[in-house]
Amino acid sequence: MSWLEGMMVGFDTETTGVDTSRDRIVTAAVISREGADGVPIRHTWLIDPGIEIPAAASAIHGITTLQASAEGARPEDALEEIAGSLAETLLAGIPIVGFNVSFDLTVLEAELSRHSLPTLARRIGADSATGIRPIVDPLVLDRHLVQWRNGKRKLVNLCGAYGVVVNTDDLHSADADVLATLDLVCAMGHAYQTLGEVDIQDLHDLEAAAHRKWAEGFRAWLISRGRTEDLPDLGWPLPTPEPSTIGP
Repeated sequence: MSWLEGMMVGFDTETTGVDTSRDRIVTAAVISREGADGVPIRHTWLIDPGIEIPAAASAIHGITTLQASAEGARPEDALEEIAGSLAETLLAGIPIVGFNVSFDLTVLEAELSRHSLPTLARRIGADSATGIRPIVDPLVLDRHLVQWRNGKRKLVNLCGAYGVVVNTDDLHSADADVLATLDLVCAMGHAYQTLGEVDIQDLHDLEAAAHRKWAEGFRAWLISRGRTEDLPDLGWPLPTPEPSTIGP
Protein backbone atom coordinates (compact mmCIF):
# COMPACT_ATOMS: atom_id res chain seq x y z
CA MET A 1 0.00 0.00 0.00
CA SER A 2 1.23 3.48 -0.85
CA TRP A 3 2.10 5.76 2.05
CA LEU A 4 -0.43 8.18 0.52
CA GLU A 5 -3.19 5.73 1.41
CA GLY A 6 -1.98 5.21 4.97
CA MET A 7 -1.92 7.31 8.11
CA MET A 8 -0.41 10.77 7.93
CA VAL A 9 -0.09 13.28 10.76
CA GLY A 10 -0.20 16.96 9.91
CA PHE A 11 1.57 19.53 12.07
CA ASP A 12 1.50 23.31 12.08
CA THR A 13 2.08 26.19 14.48
CA GLU A 14 1.26 29.87 14.67
CA THR A 15 3.81 31.94 16.54
CA THR A 16 4.74 35.34 17.92
CA GLY A 17 7.09 35.91 14.97
CA VAL A 18 9.46 34.30 12.50
CA ASP A 19 12.65 34.06 14.55
CA THR A 20 12.83 30.36 15.39
CA SER A 21 15.36 30.90 18.18
CA ARG A 22 13.47 33.70 19.94
CA ASP A 23 9.76 33.56 19.09
CA ARG A 24 7.17 31.41 20.82
CA ILE A 25 4.36 29.08 19.79
CA VAL A 26 0.86 30.53 20.26
CA THR A 27 -1.27 27.84 18.65
CA ALA A 28 -0.50 24.38 17.33
CA ALA A 29 -2.39 21.62 15.58
CA VAL A 30 -1.64 17.92 15.19
CA ILE A 31 -4.18 16.20 12.94
CA SER A 32 -4.07 12.55 11.91
CA ARG A 33 -5.87 11.24 8.85
CA GLU A 34 -5.77 8.04 6.84
CA GLY A 35 -5.41 8.72 3.14
CA ALA A 36 -7.35 11.40 1.33
CA ASP A 37 -10.81 10.43 2.57
CA GLY A 38 -10.21 9.43 6.18
CA VAL A 39 -11.91 11.21 9.07
CA PRO A 40 -9.42 13.67 10.58
CA ILE A 41 -8.66 13.37 14.29
CA ARG A 42 -7.78 16.82 15.58
CA HIS A 43 -5.70 17.95 18.52
CA THR A 44 -5.21 21.69 18.90
CA TRP A 45 -3.57 23.90 21.49
CA LEU A 46 -3.78 27.54 22.51
CA ILE A 47 -0.68 28.45 24.48
CA ASP A 48 0.19 31.39 26.68
CA PRO A 49 3.62 32.26 25.24
CA GLY A 50 4.57 34.32 28.30
CA ILE A 51 5.54 37.30 26.15
CA GLU A 52 3.70 40.01 24.27
CA ILE A 53 2.26 38.89 20.94
CA PRO A 54 3.13 41.60 18.41
CA ALA A 55 0.19 43.23 16.64
CA ALA A 56 1.56 42.07 13.28
CA ALA A 57 1.45 38.43 14.43
CA SER A 58 -2.04 38.82 15.91
CA ALA A 59 -3.21 40.26 12.60
CA ILE A 60 -2.17 37.01 10.90
CA HIS A 61 -3.46 34.34 13.28
CA GLY A 62 -6.03 36.32 15.26
CA ILE A 63 -4.74 35.56 18.77
CA THR A 64 -4.05 38.52 21.05
CA THR A 65 -1.86 38.65 24.12
CA LEU A 66 -4.95 39.09 26.29
CA GLN A 67 -6.66 36.02 24.87
CA ALA A 68 -3.56 33.86 25.08
CA SER A 69 -2.83 34.83 28.68
CA ALA A 70 -6.46 34.31 29.73
CA GLU A 71 -7.22 31.08 27.85
CA GLY A 72 -3.87 29.57 26.89
CA ALA A 73 -2.28 26.51 28.42
CA ARG A 74 1.04 26.59 30.24
CA PRO A 75 3.80 26.17 27.64
CA GLU A 76 5.38 23.30 29.57
CA ASP A 77 2.14 21.30 29.49
CA ALA A 78 1.23 21.96 25.87
CA LEU A 79 4.75 21.46 24.52
CA GLU A 80 5.06 18.13 26.32
CA GLU A 81 1.80 16.95 24.76
CA ILE A 82 2.77 18.14 21.27
CA ALA A 83 6.26 16.64 21.36
CA GLY A 84 5.00 13.40 22.87
CA SER A 85 2.41 13.01 20.12
CA LEU A 86 4.89 13.74 17.33
CA ALA A 87 7.54 11.44 18.79
CA GLU A 88 5.04 8.59 18.99
CA THR A 89 4.13 9.24 15.35
CA LEU A 90 7.71 9.17 14.09
CA LEU A 91 8.71 6.14 16.12
CA ALA A 92 5.82 4.29 14.48
CA GLY A 93 7.19 5.21 11.04
CA ILE A 94 4.19 7.41 10.26
CA PRO A 95 5.06 10.54 8.28
CA ILE A 96 4.60 14.02 9.71
CA VAL A 97 3.25 16.33 7.04
CA GLY A 98 3.68 20.10 7.14
CA PHE A 99 4.03 23.05 4.82
CA ASN A 100 7.46 24.62 5.29
CA VAL A 101 7.51 22.35 8.31
CA SER A 102 11.19 22.95 9.00
CA PHE A 103 10.10 26.25 10.57
CA ASP A 104 7.58 24.55 12.85
CA LEU A 105 9.96 21.77 13.88
CA THR A 106 12.80 24.22 14.54
CA VAL A 107 10.69 26.53 16.68
CA LEU A 108 9.31 23.49 18.54
CA GLU A 109 12.83 22.26 19.33
CA ALA A 110 13.80 25.72 20.57
CA GLU A 111 10.68 25.93 22.75
CA LEU A 112 11.30 22.50 24.25
CA SER A 113 14.88 23.45 25.10
CA ARG A 114 13.72 26.79 26.54
CA HIS A 115 11.43 24.98 28.97
CA SER A 116 13.99 22.25 29.85
CA LEU A 117 11.95 19.54 28.12
CA PRO A 118 13.46 16.78 25.94
CA THR A 119 13.61 17.83 22.31
CA LEU A 120 11.81 15.86 19.64
CA ALA A 121 15.17 14.72 18.27
CA ARG A 122 16.16 13.41 21.69
CA ARG A 123 12.83 11.64 22.19
CA ILE A 124 13.32 9.59 19.03
CA GLY A 125 17.08 9.18 19.34
CA ALA A 126 17.90 11.36 16.32
CA ASP A 127 21.40 12.83 16.10
CA SER A 128 21.33 14.91 12.91
CA ALA A 129 19.22 17.35 10.93
CA THR A 130 17.75 14.51 8.85
CA GLY A 131 17.26 12.24 11.87
CA ILE A 132 13.75 13.53 12.55
CA ARG A 133 12.01 11.36 10.00
CA PRO A 134 9.92 10.61 8.02
CA ILE A 135 8.78 14.13 7.10
CA VAL A 136 6.74 15.15 4.05
CA ASP A 137 6.77 18.82 3.04
CA PRO A 138 4.83 19.78 -0.12
CA LEU A 139 6.82 23.02 -0.42
CA VAL A 140 10.08 21.08 -0.69
CA LEU A 141 8.49 18.58 -3.06
CA ASP A 142 7.06 21.27 -5.34
CA ARG A 143 10.42 23.03 -5.58
CA HIS A 144 11.88 19.68 -6.67
CA LEU A 145 9.11 18.77 -9.10
CA VAL A 146 8.47 22.24 -10.59
CA GLN A 147 11.72 24.17 -10.47
CA TRP A 148 10.49 27.16 -12.51
CA ARG A 149 7.05 27.96 -11.16
CA ASN A 150 5.56 31.37 -11.91
CA GLY A 151 4.37 33.28 -8.86
CA LYS A 152 4.74 32.55 -5.18
CA ARG A 153 4.81 29.20 -3.45
CA LYS A 154 2.74 29.99 -0.38
CA LEU A 155 0.27 27.37 0.83
CA VAL A 156 -2.67 29.13 -0.82
CA ASN A 157 -0.76 29.41 -4.13
CA LEU A 158 0.13 25.73 -4.28
CA CYS A 159 -3.37 24.69 -3.26
CA GLY A 160 -4.61 26.66 -6.26
CA ALA A 161 -1.98 25.14 -8.54
CA TYR A 162 -3.00 21.58 -7.60
CA GLY A 163 -6.75 22.19 -7.50
CA VAL A 164 -7.21 22.08 -3.73
CA VAL A 165 -10.18 24.22 -2.69
CA VAL A 166 -9.52 26.22 0.48
CA ASN A 167 -11.31 29.00 2.33
CA THR A 168 -8.67 31.70 2.40
CA ASP A 169 -10.35 33.29 5.42
CA ASP A 170 -9.53 30.16 7.43
CA LEU A 171 -5.87 29.91 6.48
CA HIS A 172 -3.32 31.01 9.09
CA SER A 173 -5.15 29.08 11.75
CA ALA A 174 -3.04 26.04 12.55
CA ASP A 175 -5.77 23.43 12.08
CA ALA A 176 -7.00 24.88 8.77
CA ASP A 177 -3.44 25.02 7.45
CA VAL A 178 -2.87 21.38 8.42
CA LEU A 179 -6.02 20.16 6.66
CA ALA A 180 -5.14 22.16 3.54
CA THR A 181 -1.62 20.72 3.60
CA LEU A 182 -2.87 17.15 3.93
CA ASP A 183 -5.18 17.74 0.96
CA LEU A 184 -2.32 19.32 -0.98
CA VAL A 185 -0.04 16.32 -0.46
CA CYS A 186 -2.76 13.97 -1.69
CA ALA A 187 -3.38 16.19 -4.74
CA MET A 188 0.34 16.20 -5.52
CA GLY A 189 0.34 12.42 -5.26
CA HIS A 190 -2.48 12.32 -7.81
CA ALA A 191 -0.61 14.68 -10.15
CA TYR A 192 2.70 12.80 -9.75
CA GLN A 193 1.73 9.18 -9.16
CA THR A 194 5.34 8.09 -8.74
CA LEU A 195 5.38 9.96 -5.39
CA GLY A 196 3.20 7.30 -3.85
CA GLU A 197 5.47 4.55 -5.18
CA VAL A 198 8.53 5.86 -3.33
CA ASP A 199 9.26 4.35 0.07
CA ILE A 200 8.52 6.97 2.71
CA GLN A 201 12.06 6.84 4.13
CA ASP A 202 13.55 7.20 0.65
CA LEU A 203 11.20 10.13 0.02
CA HIS A 204 12.52 11.82 3.15
CA ASP A 205 16.09 11.49 1.85
CA LEU A 206 15.01 12.81 -1.55
CA GLU A 207 13.48 15.87 0.13
CA ALA A 208 16.62 16.52 2.19
CA ALA A 209 18.75 16.41 -0.96
CA ALA A 210 16.24 18.55 -2.89
CA HIS A 211 16.19 21.16 -0.14
CA ARG A 212 19.96 21.29 -0.05
CA LYS A 213 20.14 21.78 -3.83
CA TRP A 214 17.55 24.58 -3.69
CA ALA A 215 19.20 26.25 -0.68
CA GLU A 216 22.64 26.19 -2.32
CA GLY A 217 21.25 27.82 -5.44
CA PHE A 218 19.22 30.42 -3.58
CA ARG A 219 22.14 31.27 -1.28
CA ALA A 220 24.39 31.80 -4.29
CA TRP A 221 21.79 34.05 -5.91
CA LEU A 222 21.37 36.15 -2.75
CA ILE A 223 25.13 36.49 -2.23
CA SER A 224 25.62 37.52 -5.87
CA ARG A 225 23.34 40.45 -5.12
CA GLY A 226 25.20 41.44 -1.98
CA ARG A 227 22.73 39.93 0.48
CA THR A 228 24.51 37.94 3.15
CA GLU A 229 21.92 37.90 5.95
CA ASP A 230 19.08 35.41 6.45
CA LEU A 231 20.55 32.92 4.01
CA PRO A 232 18.65 29.61 3.85
CA ASP A 233 20.19 26.82 5.87
CA LEU A 234 21.31 23.75 3.97
CA GLY A 235 19.95 21.35 6.58
CA TRP A 236 16.45 19.88 6.46
CA PRO A 237 14.10 19.31 8.24
CA LEU A 238 16.20 20.94 10.97
CA PRO A 239 19.06 23.41 10.46
CA THR A 240 22.55 22.01 10.16
CA PRO A 241 23.81 21.40 13.71
CA GLU A 242 26.35 23.92 14.96
CA PRO A 243 29.82 22.33 15.31
CA SER A 244 30.50 21.63 18.94
CA THR A 245 33.43 23.37 20.59
CA ILE A 246 35.27 22.29 23.69
CA GLY A 247 36.41 25.14 25.86
CA PRO A 248 39.34 25.22 28.28
